[in-house]
Amino acid sequence: MDIALIDAGGANFGSVIHALDRLGHSPRRVRDADALGDPDRIILPGVGEAAGAMRLLRERGLVDALRDATAPTMGICLGMQLLFEHSEEGDVECLGLMSGRVRKLQPGQGIRVPHMGWNVLNTMADSPLLSGVEAGAQAYFVHSYAVPVNSTCIARTTHGSDFAAIVQQDHRCGAQFHPEKSSKVGERVLGNFLRWAP
Repeated sequence: MDIALIDAGGANFGSVIHALDRLGHSPRRVRDADALGDPDRIILPGVGEAAGAMRLLRERGLVDALRDATAPTMGICLGMQLLFEHSEEGDVECLGLMSGRVRKLQPGQGIRVPHMGWNVLNTMADSPLLSGVEAGAQAYFVHSYAVPVNSTCIARTTHGSDFAAIVQQDHRCGAQFHPEKSSKVGERVLGNFLRWAP
C-alpha cells in the first residue's frame, strides 16, 4: 500500500512512521505537491500551530494537491484541525475539506489548557473507523484547540466542553488525539483507516 505522509512540519512525524511500521506499512514522506503522486492513503500529521503549518503547505504547493486528492485522507491532531475551514489559532483559513471551524479550548475550574493526557472516546455514530473500539476506550491528547461537535463528528471527548475526537466526511477523516501514542486503541483506529473503503 502506498501511504503518503505529508510533511507539514509536525514534530510527531517519527512516531507516526513507527506506528505505521508496527502495522506492517512503510509510508513515504511527501514534502511537496510533485512528490504526492497518486497514493492509496494520505496521512497529514501535525504538532505545532495552524498558521505556520498552512504557510508551509502553501509554500510547498500542497494546499491544492490535498484539496484535489481522491485518496482516503486522515489528519492527526493539528492535521485534523487543518482539514476544516478556519482556525482561531492565528486566525487562519485552513484547507476547507470539512465543514466547521477550530476553536480555542476554554480553561475553567479543574480544566487546564492545553488538554494533555488520556481521555475517553464517546462514539456518536457507526463507522468502520471505529470498528473494535470499545465503549469507554481512552486515547492520548495534547492540544489547546479543537473542533466543536458538529455533523462530521463520529466520536467526541469532553474537556470542560465536548469537542470532536474523531471526524469523518466523504473520503476524509481525522483524529484529534494521537493514535501513534494511544496504545491499542490508536493502533486499531489507524488500522481501520488503512482498511477503510469510503
